[in-house]
Amino acid sequence: MKHINLKNMDVAIPRLGLGCMGMSEFYGPAVPQDKAVKVMRTAYESGVRMFDTADFYGNGENERLIGRFLRSGIKDLCVATKCGIVRGQEVLADGNFRREYNNSPKYIKYSCEQSLQRLGVECIDLFYLHRIDPTVPIEDSVGAISSLIKEGKVKAIGLSEASVDTIERANRVHPISALQTEYSIWSRGVEQEILPKCRELGITFIAYSPLGRGMVPRSQGSHTFDFDSRDFRLSLERATPENIYKNQYLYDFLYDVSTSLNISPFQLMLAWLLSQGDDILPIPGTTSVENVLANIDAGNLELDSSIIQQLSSVFSPDNIAGGRYTVNKAVASNAAEMT
Repeated sequence: MKHINLKNMDVAIPRLGLGCMGMSEFYGPAVPQDKAVKVMRTAYESGVRMFDTADFYGNGENERLIGRFLRSGIKDLCVATKCGIVRGQEVLADGNFRREYNNSPKYIKYSCEQSLQRLGVECIDLFYLHRIDPTVPIEDSVGAISSLIKEGKVKAIGLSEASVDTIERANRVHPISALQTEYSIWSRGVEQEILPKCRELGITFIAYSPLGRGMVPRSQGSHTFDFDSRDFRLSLERATPENIYKNQYLYDFLYDVSTSLNISPFQLMLAWLLSQGDDILPIPGTTSVENVLANIDAGNLELDSSIIQQLSSVFSPDNIAGGRYTVNKAVASNAAEMT
């Protein structure tokens, strides 16, 4: 795989990471630990060197899972984790739990200590603000992480789902190494302002949900997604029968092009995303060894420029039916945190 350099990181990282969230929750029940470890081991042995997690995923259990993997003798893995979303105990009407933001310096430092313990490391490679807390100046939040860098507890600072103004203000306090935001052929909102600003400032763009949250029927002509009944994606706008019907020609187009190339639609989507710039590092998540290997194969594909242009045109944002989050606006904020 090609490699990429992140500011404040001492090694180049392969341009494909592993999103670990789904191993613990949100896409159905947590997978057995031995299966999760097998997926991580396959990714690592195949050259993947960035694993993405957060204290929010599984209420700390996802970090503990990676910590157990690290204790198996792994020495050169870049672990990215996040803080800033506080998980409440109250269960809401849709079955989710209430969430709040907290980017206060005191909470950031507390969260860092907890993540260090769960991961079993002395220093976090990339530490993100998971969401931006509007009640705390970004300068204070980034200043707190900067102090953790001076203490040797963090190497690099990341932001997630931040605006251009927030990115600029944060970067003036301390160089921001990475911005993580949803980006795929299905969700291209970052192309107008966010991605250009990252390039202007030399910030690596980490693309979460690079496969469109996996929301493509598993076979051509199908009108349903192959999801567990407890999978939160079933609450998203693109999962409604109406929007699946409207997007059917897009699914068919993906299958037609991928079949002509002898690859899967998901490999085609990932190859398209990687073609959008050498400064983009996708972190597809999976609980399947087969999907890990398929994603890595896709990372080595070189699409013809005519195919890239055709995909970009057909998947113009105006052609996509259904937004990123839930149909029910009352729970949209909950779905928004699930990355």
